[in-house]
Amino acid sequence: MTEFFQSLGMSYEWAWAVATLAGILLIALPLMLAVAMIIYVDRKVWAAINLRRGPNVVGPFGLLQSFADGLKVFLQETIIPSAANKGIFILAPIVTFTVALAAWAVIPFDAGVVLADINVGLLYILAISSLSVYGVIMAGWASNSKYPFFSAMRASAQMISYEVSIGFILVCVVLYAGTFNLSDIVMAQKGHGLGIVNGYVFNLLLFPMWVMFFISCLAETQRVPFDLTEAESELVAGYQTEYSSMSFALFWLGEYANILLMCMLNAILFFGGWLPPIDWAPLYYVPGIIWLLLKTFFFFFMFSWVMATVPRYRYDQLMRLGWKVFLPISLIFVVLISGYLMATGHYGAAA
Repeated sequence: MTEFFQSLGMSYEWAWAVATLAGILLIALPLMLAVAMIIYVDRKVWAAINLRRGPNVVGPFGLLQSFADGLKVFLQETIIPSAANKGIFILAPIVTFTVALAAWAVIPFDAGVVLADINVGLLYILAISSLSVYGVIMAGWASNSKYPFFSAMRASAQMISYEVSIGFILVCVVLYAGTFNLSDIVMAQKGHGLGIVNGYVFNLLLFPMWVMFFISCLAETQRVPFDLTEAESELVAGYQTEYSSMSFALFWLGEYANILLMCMLNAILFFGGWLPPIDWAPLYYVPGIIWLLLKTFFFFFMFSWVMATVPRYRYDQLMRLGWKVFLPISLIFVVLISGYLMATGHYGAAA
Protein backbone atom coordinates (compact mmCIF):
# COMPACT_ATOMS: atom_id res chain seq x y z
CA MET A 1 0.00 0.00 0.00
CA THR A 2 2.95 2.30 0.67
CA GLU A 3 4.13 1.79 -2.92
CA PHE A 4 0.66 2.76 -4.18
CA PHE A 5 0.74 6.11 -2.39
CA GLN A 6 4.32 6.68 -3.54
CA SER A 7 3.11 6.20 -7.11
CA LEU A 8 0.76 9.15 -6.51
CA GLY A 9 3.77 11.40 -5.95
CA MET A 10 4.07 11.24 -2.14
CA SER A 11 7.42 10.96 -0.39
CA TYR A 12 8.15 7.65 1.32
CA GLU A 13 7.47 9.08 4.79
CA TRP A 14 4.07 10.51 3.85
CA ALA A 15 3.17 7.41 1.84
CA TRP A 16 4.00 5.16 4.81
CA ALA A 17 2.00 7.33 7.22
CA VAL A 18 -1.08 7.45 4.95
CA ALA A 19 -0.83 3.71 4.20
CA THR A 20 -0.63 2.90 7.91
CA LEU A 21 -3.63 5.12 8.68
CA ALA A 22 -5.58 3.51 5.84
CA GLY A 23 -4.70 0.06 7.17
CA ILE A 24 -5.88 1.00 10.66
CA LEU A 25 -9.21 2.27 9.28
CA LEU A 26 -9.62 -0.85 7.14
CA ILE A 27 -9.41 -2.91 10.35
CA ALA A 28 -11.16 -0.62 12.86
CA LEU A 29 -14.26 0.34 10.84
CA PRO A 30 -15.25 -3.22 9.78
CA LEU A 31 -14.47 -4.35 13.34
CA MET A 32 -16.93 -1.85 14.81
CA LEU A 33 -19.57 -2.97 12.32
CA ALA A 34 -18.81 -6.60 13.19
CA VAL A 35 -19.19 -5.81 16.91
CA ALA A 36 -22.64 -4.33 16.28
CA MET A 37 -23.71 -7.41 14.33
CA ILE A 38 -22.30 -10.01 16.75
CA ILE A 39 -24.18 -8.36 19.62
CA TYR A 40 -27.30 -9.00 17.53
CA VAL A 41 -26.18 -12.60 16.88
CA ASP A 42 -25.41 -13.06 20.57
CA ARG A 43 -28.94 -12.01 21.53
CA LYS A 44 -30.49 -14.17 18.81
CA VAL A 45 -28.58 -17.27 19.96
CA TRP A 46 -29.58 -16.71 23.59
CA ALA A 47 -33.19 -16.22 22.50
CA ALA A 48 -33.23 -19.38 20.40
CA ILE A 49 -31.78 -21.49 23.22
CA ASN A 50 -34.29 -20.01 25.68
CA LEU A 51 -37.18 -20.46 23.20
CA ARG A 52 -37.65 -16.72 22.71
CA ARG A 53 -37.65 -14.55 19.59
CA GLY A 54 -34.92 -12.04 20.42
CA PRO A 55 -34.55 -8.69 18.58
CA ASN A 56 -37.14 -8.64 15.77
CA VAL A 57 -38.62 -5.13 15.56
CA VAL A 58 -35.98 -2.58 14.50
CA GLY A 59 -35.14 -3.22 10.85
CA PRO A 60 -35.67 -6.47 8.91
CA PHE A 61 -35.42 -9.41 11.32
CA GLY A 62 -34.24 -6.94 13.97
CA LEU A 63 -30.89 -6.40 12.23
CA LEU A 64 -30.77 -2.71 13.13
CA GLN A 65 -31.37 -3.26 16.87
CA SER A 66 -27.69 -2.82 17.78
CA PHE A 67 -27.53 0.47 15.85
CA ALA A 68 -30.67 1.69 17.62
CA ASP A 69 -29.09 0.82 20.98
CA GLY A 70 -25.93 2.66 19.94
CA LEU A 71 -27.92 5.75 18.97
CA LYS A 72 -29.74 5.62 22.30
CA VAL A 73 -26.56 5.62 24.40
CA PHE A 74 -25.03 8.30 22.15
CA LEU A 75 -27.93 10.64 22.89
CA GLN A 76 -27.94 10.00 26.63
CA GLU A 77 -26.32 12.33 29.14
CA THR A 78 -22.93 11.35 30.53
CA ILE A 79 -23.23 11.40 34.31
CA ILE A 80 -20.09 11.47 36.44
CA PRO A 81 -20.56 10.78 40.18
CA SER A 82 -19.64 13.78 42.30
CA ALA A 83 -17.25 11.73 44.47
CA ALA A 84 -15.51 10.06 41.52
CA ASN A 85 -11.99 10.82 40.35
CA LYS A 86 -13.16 12.50 37.15
CA GLY A 87 -9.95 12.24 35.14
CA ILE A 88 -9.42 8.52 35.68
CA PHE A 89 -13.18 7.89 35.49
CA ILE A 90 -13.28 9.30 31.94
CA LEU A 91 -9.96 7.73 30.94
CA ALA A 92 -10.89 4.15 31.94
CA PRO A 93 -13.30 3.36 29.05
CA ILE A 94 -10.91 5.04 26.59
CA VAL A 95 -8.08 2.77 27.78
CA THR A 96 -10.29 -0.32 27.51
CA PHE A 97 -11.43 0.53 23.99
CA THR A 98 -7.99 1.57 22.73
CA VAL A 99 -6.25 -1.54 24.04
CA ALA A 100 -8.96 -3.74 22.50
CA LEU A 101 -8.31 -2.17 19.07
CA ALA A 102 -4.50 -2.19 19.37
CA ALA A 103 -4.37 -5.98 19.62
CA TRP A 104 -5.71 -6.34 16.07
CA ALA A 105 -2.58 -4.80 14.55
CA VAL A 106 -0.83 -8.19 14.24
CA ILE A 107 -3.81 -10.37 13.27
CA PRO A 108 -3.26 -11.94 9.80
CA PHE A 109 -6.55 -12.07 7.87
CA ASP A 110 -4.96 -13.84 4.90
CA ALA A 111 -1.49 -14.52 3.53
CA GLY A 112 0.26 -11.13 3.65
CA VAL A 113 -2.92 -9.31 4.77
CA VAL A 114 -1.76 -7.98 8.15
CA LEU A 115 -1.09 -4.46 9.40
CA ALA A 116 2.13 -5.33 11.26
CA ASP A 117 3.67 -8.71 10.39
CA ILE A 118 6.16 -8.70 13.27
CA ASN A 119 8.18 -11.71 14.37
CA VAL A 120 6.88 -11.53 17.94
CA GLY A 121 3.19 -11.15 17.09
CA LEU A 122 2.10 -13.72 19.67
CA LEU A 123 4.05 -11.96 22.43
CA TYR A 124 2.47 -8.68 21.33
CA ILE A 125 -1.01 -10.20 21.67
CA LEU A 126 -0.18 -11.54 25.13
CA ALA A 127 1.20 -8.17 26.25
CA ILE A 128 -1.72 -6.13 24.89
CA SER A 129 -4.34 -8.47 26.34
CA SER A 130 -2.63 -8.08 29.73
CA LEU A 131 -3.15 -4.31 29.54
CA SER A 132 -6.93 -4.62 29.24
CA VAL A 133 -7.19 -5.22 32.99
CA TYR A 134 -6.03 -1.65 33.64
CA GLY A 135 -9.20 -0.15 32.18
CA VAL A 136 -11.31 -2.27 34.52
CA ILE A 137 -9.19 -1.44 37.57
CA MET A 138 -9.23 2.28 36.75
CA ALA A 139 -13.03 2.22 36.34
CA GLY A 140 -13.56 0.37 39.61
CA TRP A 141 -11.26 2.56 41.65
CA ALA A 142 -12.24 5.92 40.12
CA SER A 143 -15.98 5.27 40.63
CA ASN A 144 -15.49 5.60 44.41
CA SER A 145 -18.19 2.97 44.97
CA LYS A 146 -17.75 -0.35 46.73
CA TYR A 147 -19.35 -2.60 44.11
CA PRO A 148 -17.24 -1.38 41.16
CA PHE A 149 -14.18 -1.58 43.42
CA PHE A 150 -14.93 -5.21 44.35
CA SER A 151 -15.41 -5.94 40.66
CA ALA A 152 -12.03 -4.39 39.81
CA MET A 153 -10.33 -6.51 42.48
CA ARG A 154 -11.96 -9.64 41.10
CA ALA A 155 -11.03 -8.72 37.51
CA SER A 156 -7.36 -8.17 38.31
CA ALA A 157 -7.04 -11.54 40.10
CA GLN A 158 -9.07 -13.39 37.47
CA MET A 159 -7.28 -12.06 34.40
CA ILE A 160 -3.80 -12.46 35.87
CA SER A 161 -4.60 -16.02 36.96
CA TYR A 162 -5.72 -17.19 33.53
CA GLU A 163 -3.03 -15.30 31.64
CA VAL A 164 -0.47 -17.57 33.33
CA SER A 165 -2.03 -20.74 31.92
CA ILE A 166 -2.65 -19.05 28.54
CA GLY A 167 1.06 -18.23 28.40
CA PHE A 168 2.08 -21.87 28.85
CA ILE A 169 -0.55 -22.99 26.31
CA LEU A 170 0.92 -20.58 23.78
CA VAL A 171 4.39 -21.96 24.54
CA CYS A 172 3.11 -25.36 23.38
CA VAL A 173 1.95 -23.86 20.07
CA VAL A 174 5.24 -22.00 19.62
CA LEU A 175 7.20 -25.20 20.25
CA TYR A 176 5.41 -26.92 17.38
CA ALA A 177 5.48 -23.96 15.00
CA GLY A 178 9.01 -22.82 15.89
CA THR A 179 8.03 -19.15 15.66
CA PHE A 180 6.12 -16.35 17.38
CA ASN A 181 4.96 -14.91 14.04
CA LEU A 182 1.21 -15.50 13.65
CA SER A 183 1.39 -15.88 9.85
CA ASP A 184 4.12 -18.50 10.16
CA ILE A 185 2.13 -20.31 12.87
CA VAL A 186 -0.81 -20.57 10.44
CA MET A 187 1.41 -21.91 7.63
CA ALA A 188 3.00 -24.45 10.00
CA GLN A 189 -0.47 -26.00 10.41
CA LYS A 190 -0.83 -26.78 6.69
CA GLY A 191 -1.47 -30.52 6.35
CA HIS A 192 -0.45 -31.06 10.00
CA GLY A 193 -3.30 -33.48 10.78
CA LEU A 194 -2.54 -36.80 9.05
CA GLY A 195 -1.14 -34.86 6.13
CA ILE A 196 -4.57 -33.67 5.00
CA VAL A 197 -6.08 -31.54 7.79
CA ASN A 198 -4.97 -27.94 8.30
CA GLY A 199 -4.78 -27.32 12.03
CA TYR A 200 -3.12 -28.29 15.28
CA VAL A 201 -6.38 -29.26 16.96
CA PHE A 202 -6.21 -32.85 15.65
CA ASN A 203 -2.83 -33.34 17.30
CA LEU A 204 -3.37 -35.47 20.41
CA LEU A 205 -0.87 -33.39 22.39
CA LEU A 206 -2.35 -30.03 21.34
CA PHE A 207 -6.07 -30.85 21.48
CA PRO A 208 -6.15 -30.64 25.32
CA MET A 209 -4.31 -27.33 25.03
CA TRP A 210 -7.02 -25.97 22.71
CA VAL A 211 -9.75 -27.02 25.17
CA MET A 212 -7.93 -25.20 27.97
CA PHE A 213 -7.26 -22.21 25.73
CA PHE A 214 -10.94 -21.92 24.81
CA ILE A 215 -12.01 -22.03 28.47
CA SER A 216 -9.27 -19.56 29.43
CA CYS A 217 -10.53 -17.21 26.70
CA LEU A 218 -13.94 -17.24 28.38
CA ALA A 219 -12.29 -16.29 31.68
CA GLU A 220 -10.02 -13.67 30.07
CA THR A 221 -13.00 -11.90 28.46
CA GLN A 222 -15.22 -12.30 31.57
CA ARG A 223 -17.83 -14.32 29.76
CA VAL A 224 -20.21 -16.78 31.40
CA PRO A 225 -19.51 -18.92 33.37
CA PHE A 226 -16.66 -16.65 34.47
CA ASP A 227 -18.44 -13.26 34.50
CA LEU A 228 -17.74 -12.73 38.20
CA THR A 229 -16.71 -9.13 37.49
CA GLU A 230 -20.24 -8.26 36.35
CA ALA A 231 -22.23 -10.59 38.60
CA GLU A 232 -25.48 -8.61 38.83
CA SER A 233 -26.74 -10.65 41.78
CA GLU A 234 -23.69 -9.61 43.81
CA LEU A 235 -22.20 -6.43 42.30
CA VAL A 236 -25.18 -4.60 40.70
CA ALA A 237 -23.34 -4.37 37.35
CA GLY A 238 -19.70 -4.61 38.38
CA TYR A 239 -17.12 -2.05 37.32
CA GLN A 240 -19.62 -0.48 34.86
CA THR A 241 -22.18 0.37 37.57
CA GLU A 242 -21.52 4.13 37.63
CA TYR A 243 -21.12 4.52 33.85
CA SER A 244 -23.68 5.79 31.36
CA SER A 245 -23.96 7.03 27.79
CA MET A 246 -20.93 6.64 25.48
CA SER A 247 -18.53 5.85 28.32
CA PHE A 248 -20.59 2.70 28.98
CA ALA A 249 -20.74 1.99 25.23
CA LEU A 250 -16.93 2.10 24.99
CA PHE A 251 -16.68 -0.65 27.61
CA TRP A 252 -19.27 -2.63 25.65
CA LEU A 253 -17.43 -2.19 22.34
CA GLY A 254 -14.07 -3.05 23.91
CA GLU A 255 -15.48 -6.18 25.54
CA TYR A 256 -16.93 -7.53 22.30
CA ALA A 257 -13.82 -6.56 20.31
CA ASN A 258 -11.81 -8.67 22.77
CA ILE A 259 -14.26 -11.54 22.41
CA LEU A 260 -13.90 -11.43 18.63
CA LEU A 261 -10.12 -11.32 19.04
CA MET A 262 -10.13 -14.44 21.22
CA CYS A 263 -12.41 -16.25 18.76
CA MET A 264 -10.04 -15.38 15.93
CA LEU A 265 -7.01 -16.49 17.95
CA ASN A 266 -8.67 -19.89 18.44
CA ALA A 267 -8.95 -20.15 14.66
CA ILE A 268 -5.39 -18.89 13.99
CA LEU A 269 -3.53 -20.89 16.63
CA PHE A 270 -5.34 -24.23 16.45
CA PHE A 271 -7.64 -24.40 13.40
CA GLY A 272 -5.42 -23.26 10.54
CA GLY A 273 -6.39 -19.57 10.37
CA TRP A 274 -7.15 -18.57 6.78
CA LEU A 275 -6.34 -22.07 5.46
CA PRO A 276 -9.29 -24.29 4.45
CA PRO A 277 -10.09 -27.15 6.87
CA ILE A 278 -8.77 -29.76 4.41
CA ASP A 279 -5.53 -29.44 2.46
CA TRP A 280 -7.32 -29.99 -0.87
CA ALA A 281 -6.50 -27.76 -3.85
CA PRO A 282 -10.08 -26.76 -4.90
CA LEU A 283 -10.78 -25.37 -1.40
CA TYR A 284 -7.97 -22.84 -1.83
CA TYR A 285 -10.04 -21.03 -4.48
CA VAL A 286 -12.17 -19.69 -1.61
CA PRO A 287 -10.48 -16.50 -0.28
CA GLY A 288 -8.60 -17.15 2.93
CA ILE A 289 -10.37 -14.35 4.81
CA ILE A 290 -13.69 -16.18 4.23
CA TRP A 291 -12.36 -19.32 5.92
CA LEU A 292 -11.00 -17.26 8.82
CA LEU A 293 -14.30 -15.41 9.32
CA LEU A 294 -16.30 -18.66 9.17
CA LYS A 295 -14.09 -20.22 11.84
CA THR A 296 -14.28 -17.07 13.97
CA PHE A 297 -18.08 -17.06 13.70
CA PHE A 298 -18.16 -20.72 14.76
CA PHE A 299 -16.18 -19.96 17.91
CA PHE A 300 -18.36 -16.96 18.66
CA PHE A 301 -21.40 -19.23 18.40
CA MET A 302 -19.72 -21.52 20.96
CA PHE A 303 -19.15 -18.50 23.25
CA SER A 304 -22.86 -17.63 23.00
CA TRP A 305 -23.90 -21.25 23.46
CA VAL A 306 -21.87 -21.52 26.68
CA MET A 307 -23.29 -18.23 27.95
CA ALA A 308 -26.86 -19.40 27.43
CA THR A 309 -26.43 -22.84 29.01
CA VAL A 310 -23.70 -22.92 31.68
CA PRO A 311 -24.35 -21.54 35.20
CA ARG A 312 -21.93 -19.06 36.77
CA TYR A 313 -19.00 -20.37 38.82
CA ARG A 314 -18.36 -19.31 42.38
CA TYR A 315 -15.23 -17.20 42.73
CA ASP A 316 -13.32 -19.86 44.67
CA GLN A 317 -14.14 -22.38 41.92
CA LEU A 318 -12.89 -19.93 39.29
CA MET A 319 -9.54 -19.42 41.02
CA ARG A 320 -9.12 -23.12 41.82
CA LEU A 321 -9.66 -24.04 38.16
CA GLY A 322 -7.01 -21.54 37.04
CA TRP A 323 -4.30 -22.27 39.61
CA LYS A 324 -4.84 -25.92 40.61
CA VAL A 325 -6.04 -27.41 37.31
CA PHE A 326 -5.02 -25.38 34.25
CA LEU A 327 -1.59 -24.26 35.46
CA PRO A 328 -0.26 -27.74 36.41
CA ILE A 329 -1.72 -29.36 33.28
CA SER A 330 -0.28 -26.71 30.96
CA LEU A 331 3.15 -27.07 32.62
CA ILE A 332 3.02 -30.85 32.20
CA PHE A 333 2.13 -30.50 28.53
CA VAL A 334 5.00 -28.06 27.93
CA VAL A 335 7.35 -30.79 29.21
CA LEU A 336 5.59 -33.54 27.24
CA ILE A 337 5.51 -31.61 23.97
CA SER A 338 9.11 -30.39 24.20
CA GLY A 339 10.24 -33.93 25.09
CA TYR A 340 8.28 -35.42 22.19
CA LEU A 341 9.68 -32.90 19.72
CA MET A 342 13.23 -33.53 20.90
CA ALA A 343 12.77 -37.31 20.78
CA THR A 344 11.38 -37.22 17.23
CA GLY A 345 14.11 -34.90 15.96
CA HIS A 346 11.69 -32.06 15.22
CA TYR A 347 14.16 -29.38 16.31
CA GLY A 348 16.99 -30.89 14.34
CA ALA A 349 14.84 -31.00 11.18
CA ALA A 350 13.79 -27.39 11.68
CA ALA A 351 17.39 -26.28 12.05
